[in-house]
Amino acid sequence: MKVVLFCGGYGMRMRSGAADDVPKPMAMVGPRPLIWHVMRYYAHFGHTEFILCLGYGAHHIKNFFLNYEETTSNDFVLRGGRTELLSTDIADWTITFAQTGTESPIGERLRRVRHHLDGDEMFLANYADVLTDAPLPEMIDRFARRDAGASMMVVPPQSSFHCVDLGEDGLVGGITPVSELPLWENGGYFVLRQEVFDHIPENGDLVADGCAQLAKRGRLVAHQHRGFWKPTDTVKERAALDAAYARGDRPWAVWERDIAGARA
Repeated sequence: MKVVLFCGGYGMRMRSGAADDVPKPMAMVGPRPLIWHVMRYYAHFGHTEFILCLGYGAHHIKNFFLNYEETTSNDFVLRGGRTELLSTDIADWTITFAQTGTESPIGERLRRVRHHLDGDEMFLANYADVLTDAPLPEMIDRFARRDAGASMMVVPPQSSFHCVDLGEDGLVGGITPVSELPLWENGGYFVLRQEVFDHIPENGDLVADGCAQLAKRGRLVAHQHRGFWKPTDTVKERAALDAAYARGDRPWAVWERDIAGARA
């Protein structure tokens, strides 16, 4: 299946300075940017056709792939001054780079790459800045069996704040961590059918317009995931993922499990 990645936003909370024009998906986690980790996740499950919805800082993403160094994340042999790769990351990937505007909302970005989907009944979509170990084949299979227009992965609230139950007299009746409330939030991993385009107006949003309208019609399903899921909305969150990568704690790298198993 084709994978549409939204990677054209400003990512203001990730900016480290006024001169920093690097888009959020290009923030580094280990030796590779976020967008690579997301793409490597999909490729692990056999989905290697990517459509990148570019916008702000597009040249950073283009240059990364145009000057891709396989030796950064693959073993190799240097023989007679020539490099012989023992494995590759992107040799079998097909990547479409599509400029979708610097100010376009997510839904409009999706509308602008519709022609690249070749009328495929189903396709995948992602914000390109969230890492997870979610079982993608299960997510796709469950949706394929349903009569619905879209599937959204949902996760428990990630906030560390507490909700306070107040009585009319101002007395606190209870304190509950947000993560323990019976709530779910958008996890950023979508399986979509062409039907979603019927509900996204010009300059519309994928979730607020497309998914919301499908939900009203009983055409939106959720895939609940309680496993690993980490967003990178802030510098702090990105730094935490980078630190986890450095100490070998990277559950989102599902491709490394198979490699480790093969070596064992």
